[in-house]
Amino acid sequence: MGSLAPPVSGGHFTSNKDDAAMIDRHTLGALFESQKHHLNHFFDNLDLGQAQTFAQALVNAPSAIFFSGVDKSGFVANKLSQTLASLGFIRSAYLPPVDALHGDIGAIFPADILVLISKSGSSDELLNLVPCVGAKGAYLISSTSVDRNPLAAICDMNVHLPLEREICPFGLAPVTSTSIQMVFGDTVVAAIMRVRGLTKEQYERNHPAGKIEKSLIFKVKDLMKKESGLSLSKEGDMIVDQLSELTSRGCGCLLVVDAKKSSDRDFHRW
Repeated sequence: MGSLAPPVSGGHFTSNKDDAAMIDRHTLGALFESQKHHLNHFFDNLDLGQAQTFAQALVNAPSAIFFSGVDKSGFVANKLSQTLASLGFIRSAYLPPVDALHGDIGAIFPADILVLISKSGSSDELLNLVPCVGAKGAYLISSTSVDRNPLAAICDMNVHLPLEREICPFGLAPVTSTSIQMVFGDTVVAAIMRVRGLTKEQYERNHPAGKIEKSLIFKVKDLMKKESGLSLSKEGDMIVDQLSELTSRGCGCLLVVDAKKSSDRDFHRW
């Protein structure tokens, strides 16, 4: 998205602050309050029995768990599959519905679970996918927000995610429903982490990269630069002669040492 050209209006860029539409603080605050109200509606009306049955089905899954969805629900499905996979308990992956109908359905085997996330439960891509996956012997779970929808009717299990309305001015754009989907899915994942007794050691084995994960796994000696990787200079060296040394080492600093390579006298950062 960063490569997109700036928006144009009337042949001129709309970056002029005087011409730009201003966000009203009161209106913004009202929208946040509205979103909070709709999320509370979800929490207050969620059927915990359904949520427990859904979570237990994932815990008891004998094989792989796939997630699928269309458009924004697809992003949620992708994220949840990655989070579940990162726990290391079971194989989990995102299955794009269109790709599945063009060959990727081959990844699904009997005893696998497919979780289909949809606000309306009426997406043709998911409705077309269900009988194909069902024929392979997989267990089908739908997660929807509209009552008596066609997707829920043809799946083995459905979890209803109560949605009062979207905060979109037209009540159409998925800006509240996707928040509900994510909150529900992530909370279930947290429950799975607890019931399976996930330890910090197990978690860090699946997260070898990234700032938080490095702090869990690596010791100072694993990351420190040793002498061969340091930019060294003596007090009498000319700065201009050390520029190539700084560049070649990629260290970001120059360590000033004496003849015995003792660096306790001075340390300069550039």
